[in-house]
Amino acid sequence: MTECNLEKNMEFCNCTYEPCSRKGKCCECIVYHKNLNEMPACFFPDSIEKTYDRSVETFIKIYRENGGF
Repeated sequence: MTECNLEKNMEFCNCTYEPCSRKGKCCECIVYHKNLNEMPACFFPDSIEKTYDRSVETFIKIYRENGGF
């Protein structure tokens, strides 16, 4: 398996949850949020990410309201 490029991944990681141990580790982040029926922070605009509401329902709502990202 290819190793994560943490430096490059951090360029687009907008997660504001400070104690998160998965920042920049996209594979771990996706699995973690999938198990919680959530979407990772990078799927949301910054204004929504800061609310920590990472539900699939919120993602769909925001996506529809913005006509995609």
